[in-house]
Amino acid sequence: MFTIEHEFDASVITLIDEGKSPLREDVTVQAFASVITFDQWDPRTNTVSTISLSPQQLRDLTVALNLPEGIYRTIPKS
Repeated sequence: MFTIEHEFDASVITLIDEGKSPLREDVTVQAFASVITFDQWDPRTNTVSTISLSPQQLRDLTVALNLPEGIYRTIPKS
């Protein structure tokens, strides 16, 4: 399950784990023009962990999820 909210300067997607136990904490994705952040609550440390990706890294990740094992480079369309 996930939710999508469009705010002034970002699109916010929240991913909710509904699988079998043990379930993971929700992941919040915030997509800005220059950076995409992934936030997840860590109950062990009582903090939020954040990962930041560039738009190109997110495009590469999206493509990589559908490819077999290997080394790839994406080439922007001209």
